[in-house]
This record gives sequence, structure tokens and C-alpha cells, in this order.
Amino acid sequence: MENETGYVYILTNPSFREDWVKIGKSSRPVDVRSKELDNTAVPLPFEIYATLKTTKYAKVERQIHKQIDRLTDLRIRQNREFFNIAPSVALDIMRDIADLLDDAELYVYVDGKPVVSKSKDEDKKIEAESKEKQCKTQKPPFKFHMIGLNVGDTIVFDPLRMPVRIASDDKIEYDGRLYSLSAFTANFLPEEKQNTSGAYQGPKYFSYNDKVLSELRKEKEQR
Repeated sequence: MENETGYVYILTNPSFREDWVKIGKSSRPVDVRSKELDNTAVPLPFEIYATLKTTKYAKVERQIHKQIDRLTDLRIRQNREFFNIAPSVALDIMRDIADLLDDAELYVYVDGKPVVSKSKDEDKKIEAESKEKQCKTQKPPFKFHMIGLNVGDTIVFDPLRMPVRIASDDKIEYDGRLYSLSAFTANFLPEEKQNTSGAYQGPKYFSYNDKVLSELRKEKEQR
């Protein structure tokens, strides 16, 4: 329908490169669409970077794709909605098109919540503040030295009660191969315990002296 309202979206994914985005359209709210895309084909869920709500959403999506294709061949694969372009650049193109529409509602997402986009400078300020906040709240990756373990120590993969040897500060060795804790979990976790995303927090599945590694880390940090 000509007057039907829809959305053009820019999605990112933590498992992709930082300059890879998906730009598409949907007649339904984008959070619904992003959840549909969360399947076994991608390790982690998509994150909404920005949305544009308008009755001309189909034309806007085509126009954004066309503008990007004019810059250079930035499509990761032809006939796909994935582009090798920084999300901030894609947002600039979306904003330029939104300025020409009477009914455009442009939102950028901060901490998973939509914020009305007013100007390029304000959006950059919001994004910088969000990244700074994330840096302060995100924990550094798990390392064995954090809980006092060393190369050669043995830990147990709890779902199978399988002992494995620590090979480096962030790798274990099993059957002659090296794995991160999360990669080992994804490979050996029994099917009935697997999740739909295929992504796992490895330290939650291993223990040392009958104490889960993630809990040992928490205890150390609290001290």
C-alpha cells in the first residue's frame, strides 16, 4: 500500500567486522525483524544501529543501496543487503535522504534504545558517549591468570566431566588441538544443552576443583 508506514534499518553484528552493516527494509517494527534474523547462520544477534520510519520506506531503501553502490562496489556479495561500509557513513546517507521527506522519523540507537536523530554532530556525540560507557562497563576477556591458574593446570568441561589442559593464558588443549573456552564449548556441548545463537560464555562451562571458572573470577574481583 502506498500510504503504509514502514522502516529502513541499519543493523550491525558483534560477530562481523566493524565496517560491515546490513541495510534493509521492513513493514514491521525493526526489533521484530532483527529477531527474525537471529538464527543459526550468525553467531550473535544483530544490533539495531539506526532506523528511518516513513511511508516511502521501499524507495528509501533502494536509494540508500544505490548511493552506496555509486561510491564503489561496497556490497559484500551482490544481491545481498550487506555492505562493507562504516555504520556512521551509512547513517549519514540515510540522514541526507530523510531531510528530503516530510514524514521521516530518524532514530539512532543507544544502549539498545531509540533516540531521535537531530543532527550529525549530535549523533556523533551520542555515539561517543555510548562507546565510552561501554568501555567502562565491559569486562576484559577472561584469562586464566585472573583466577590464579597456569599453563599445565587441568580444568574440567562440566557438561561432559571432561578434563582438559591449559595451554596458554586463554587457550586449552584437547586431542592435540588448541581451543578457546567458548570455541570448545560450541564444539563439544551436548545438543540438548545448545542454544540457538551458538555463542557461549566459556568460563561458565568449566570448573577447577569443583568451582566454576566464572564464579572464581567473580570471587577474585570482589576481593
